[in-house]
Amino acid sequence: MSADTIAQVGGPLAGVGLAMLFLAHARVFRLGGLILAGVGVAMVLVHLLPDGNRGTLAAAALVGTALLAGGAAAFRRWPWSFAFLALAAAPARIPVALGDTEANLLLPLYAVIGAGALALAWALATERGPAAELGLLRWPLALTVAWLGISAAWADDHREASIDVLFFVAPFAVLALLVARLPWRRAPLQWLFAQLLGMALLFTGVGIYQWIAKDVFWNPKVEIGNVFQSFFRVNSLFWDPSIYGRFLVVAILAALTVLLSRRLRAAGYWGAAAIGALWVGLLFSYSQSSYAALVASASLLAVLAWRWRAVAALVVVAAVLVPVIALAPPFESARSALIGEGDTSFDRATGGRFEQMKSGARIARDNPLIGVGLGGYLDAFAEEKGLARAPARAALHATPVTVSAENGFVGLLLYLGLVVSAFIAAFRIGTAPLLVRNVAWVGGLTFAVIVVHSFFYNAFFEDPMMWASLGLVALALAQRSAIDQTGKT
Repeated sequence: MSADTIAQVGGPLAGVGLAMLFLAHARVFRLGGLILAGVGVAMVLVHLLPDGNRGTLAAAALVGTALLAGGAAAFRRWPWSFAFLALAAAPARIPVALGDTEANLLLPLYAVIGAGALALAWALATERGPAAELGLLRWPLALTVAWLGISAAWADDHREASIDVLFFVAPFAVLALLVARLPWRRAPLQWLFAQLLGMALLFTGVGIYQWIAKDVFWNPKVEIGNVFQSFFRVNSLFWDPSIYGRFLVVAILAALTVLLSRRLRAAGYWGAAAIGALWVGLLFSYSQSSYAALVASASLLAVLAWRWRAVAALVVVAAVLVPVIALAPPFESARSALIGEGDTSFDRATGGRFEQMKSGARIARDNPLIGVGLGGYLDAFAEEKGLARAPARAALHATPVTVSAENGFVGLLLYLGLVVSAFIAAFRIGTAPLLVRNVAWVGGLTFAVIVVHSFFYNAFFEDPMMWASLGLVALALAQRSAIDQTGKT
């Protein structure tokens, strides 16, 4: 059996196994699903392993397994250590060579998730534990993950499909479940929020230093762009300024949610100061997608918190932001391009993304039901244009268009169902205690940030914080159900 065939089989096995893990109630079937997903992941890994050095790879695998086993034992003893380590590892991308391709991978996070998966297998094999942890999100997540894995079977680009399954879909789906399984504890949740805010302030400090010193630590593309732009973008400790900006937006929304809690008004000045500092850091990222995500999610929070009074707040926000958009340097090219007429001007205004979205829409139209397969867009684009290989700049920037092209109408329906279900689960929390409501709202607002951001920067399923936010919402829903059953807070 060729490596391509193994990868075509491994992707669907991983997707179906994860769906079993999410949906089954009996421990034996859940453990079987986890094992099946592991087999599928191992099969797609075969497609990505470099030739030669098999002995070195085998030795590294043995050492890695031993370390993961140690981590699993620690997570069994201190469950919340998983959440703290996962959050700390979420921004850490390590440059790795995959054959002839360089990629920045979340290797520390994969190690944390791997140890968590071993701890989960241990728990399923030896003890009774919670089932259906994902609550209302169970079916939407299970069907979406299963379809993403299955769509790898007909992808022409087996290598790209293998990368998506191995590095995004499989590990991050497990991440969502592991977060949802955490025991409800007030103190760890508060410390987790403090860690998020502390990390964001650290990144902000680095970003402000970069702006003052006019020095970006890495990413040659950003360095070259700063030479030819009228403004200086920073990326802090992240590779991409947009990912840096998105992390700060998540922290800002979390801080705003806590700040609106009536019991925490004594900390209002400190909270407002922290949000102000994060806003300065966000400004220097010059990430238009992050700005849009902040506006949309902050507006949603205002409606949730103030209902009809939110209209006045939104008017104030608009009064502040419209001049920024009208005058800020990053929007200069868009403003000048929009003065023109037709698709060409609009394409210039969107940095070439409008033409890319039209190509994605054409590919989706030609493959309407099931798409071209997971990770198959660039190959389909090259075939449409008669190219031997699609240029990197041809990559789509809008997740809905990518899903339509790669996973078809079925995939688009599942994506929309997941988005709607997540919003309903997060924001129809009912009369829950303040902490439960805040956790649900922070999870829902984080999800909203990533949804809006992914309209302009195609990193929805690829973002671990999206999956973790769904786990956080499920954790809050489980606690609300427990309170409803026992009557205790």
